[in-house]
Amino acid sequence: MNLCNAGLMLSRRNLLAGLGATLGAGPALGANMVRLPFANGDRPLIRLPHKRPMIGLTARPPQLETPFGVFAEGPITPNDAFFVRYHLSDLPLDIDAQTHRLVIGGHVDAPLSLSLADLKRDFEAVEIVAVNQCSGNSRGFLEPRVGGGQLGNGAMGNARWRGVPLKALLDKAGVRTGARQVTFNGLDNPPAPSVPDFIKALDIDHARDGGVMVAWGMNGTDLPFLNGYPLRLVVPGHYGTYWVKHLSEINVADAVYDGYWMKTAYRIPDNGCACVAPGVKPDKTRPISRLNIRSFVTSHADGAQLRAGRATLGGIAFDGGSGIAKVLVSADGGTNWQEAALRQDLGRYSFREWQAEVALAKGDHVIKVRAVSNSGEEQPLDPRWQPAGYMRNVVEAVRLRAV
Repeated sequence: MNLCNAGLMLSRRNLLAGLGATLGAGPALGANMVRLPFANGDRPLIRLPHKRPMIGLTARPPQLETPFGVFAEGPITPNDAFFVRYHLSDLPLDIDAQTHRLVIGGHVDAPLSLSLADLKRDFEAVEIVAVNQCSGNSRGFLEPRVGGGQLGNGAMGNARWRGVPLKALLDKAGVRTGARQVTFNGLDNPPAPSVPDFIKALDIDHARDGGVMVAWGMNGTDLPFLNGYPLRLVVPGHYGTYWVKHLSEINVADAVYDGYWMKTAYRIPDNGCACVAPGVKPDKTRPISRLNIRSFVTSHADGAQLRAGRATLGGIAFDGGSGIAKVLVSADGGTNWQEAALRQDLGRYSFREWQAEVALAKGDHVIKVRAVSNSGEEQPLDPRWQPAGYMRNVVEAVRLRAV
C-alpha cells in the first residue's frame, strides 16, 4: 500500500519543509517549546504524520525525542510517541508495500526476493517486547560536553514487535560455510556521493540466534513510516544503531564488514566500563553493542511538589537482556536505600516497571533510583565519560519538594 493511500499524506516537500520551518527559526520559549535541563536545552515541540507533539532535535534528517512524561503512561511506548532517529536525509517517502521487496543474497545457496505478503504467509510470525534506545540517549547531560545530538532522556522506547525471525530467512536462503557476518541496508539514502550509506552488520552467530527479527508490526499495527515502514530490523538488547529502518537488503558476507558505520562510527572504548577519563582518547575501540542497565523515576518530574507523608514513586528499569533482578530507591540522596516492588514482567528485553512507597517530611528531597540485573550488573553511582557520549547510565536523581 502506498503511503499516501494509507492516510499518511506524506510528500518530500511537505515533510522536509515543515521540519525546516519548525526547527530552523527557534521560536520563543512557550507552549510550543520545552527546556531540557542542560545548556542550550531549548527545543521546539513539533508534530509530524502519525506522531503526537515530539521534541525536535534536527530537521534533516528528522530526529524526534519522546517527551519524558510519556513513560509514565505505561511500560509500552505508544507508536505516536516513539522516538525517531535517522542518519541519512534522503528519505523514501513513496514506499509501496505491495511492490516492496526484501532481497537476501551474498554468501548463500539460494538468494531470495521476498514481498511483505511472502513474509507473512510463508514464515511463522513471532512477537517480542523490546526496548529500542539510541546510543546517544542522554548525551546532553555529559560533562564535559561532547559533540553529537544533545539529547535528553527521551531517545528510547519500548514496543511489542511482530515479524519473522531473521534465522528463518537465513535458513531459507541457505547460509554457506565460511559466513562471517550479515549486513543490513534500508531505503534511506545518502544526500551526496561523499556520504557513506548507512549499512550495519551483525556476526553470523548473532544473526542466527533466533532473537533478531525482521518486523512489520509495532504494538498491534503496521510500523509507522518514521519508525521504519514497512520492515525494520529488531535487535533485542542492542542499541538502536542496529535496528535498520525501511529494510530492503540483507547480505551474508564471508568477511568482516568494514564500512564506515561499523569501522569508524558507533565505536566505544574497548575496556570493561566502555569509558575513559574526560578529554582522553581511548587506545582501542570496539563497535557498540548491548544495552547497559538503566532506571528512571517516571511518576514525578524533577522539581515536582507533593504533599508530605507517604508518597508512591514509580518508574522503569531495563538492561541488555538478562532482565531486572531488583530496583533500589533512596529518598535521601543515596544515604539509605529500599527495595522497590517490581511490576509485570513483559520479557527480559522490556521496560520493567517498579513502584515504591517512601516517607517524605516537609522540605526538599533528592530521590535516586538504581537497578541491578540478573547478571549482577549495577548502575554506576558516578557518571562515566567517553568521547562519543554513548551509553550514559549513571544513577539518576529527581528533586521533589514535600509541602
